[in-house]
Amino acid sequence: MLNVFNARSKDRAKAGELYGRVVAAARQPAFYALMGVPDTPEGRFEMVSLMLFLGLDRLQKAGEGSEKLQQLTIEHFITDMDDCLREMGVGDLTVPKKVRRAAGAFYERSGAYRDGLNDAPPAALGEALKRYAYAGGGNEADINQLAGYVRAVRGALTAMDDVAAGNGELVFPDAA
Repeated sequence: MLNVFNARSKDRAKAGELYGRVVAAARQPAFYALMGVPDTPEGRFEMVSLMLFLGLDRLQKAGEGSEKLQQLTIEHFITDMDDCLREMGVGDLTVPKKVRRAAGAFYERSGAYRDGLNDAPPAALGEALKRYAYAGGGNEADINQLAGYVRAVRGALTAMDDVAAGNGELVFPDAA
């Protein structure tokens, strides 16, 4: 019986480490200083959502067995959103609504980024990034630079070994 709890604990720890890598990737100063992503809570949320999408996209392609890690990583994201909102002083009664809204926003963005990377014309990714990461603004050079980085990350993550990726050992390239 203890083995079940121990395995669950290891899975949670692995998901926590992966989510830590996602957040570290999203906090790279180059996004805000060089690529013009707004250095605001909203801009940081957008970058966490983008990096989380890229990480989960790679896990999904790692094959069977990665579903649990994907789910636990999303749980870390939800918990982090809850904690951040509380730290920002959002009232206890409205936190659950805002967390649900943040989760919905993540899934909306994931669909747009997936479409932009997979089936759509090359400009679709830039349009999705402009809409979300740049809140409808931004300049074309910054958007194109971020789109190039997103494609490079996806390529680097895709090139990773499936076993390492399935274990959440994702390495996000430096944005600078």
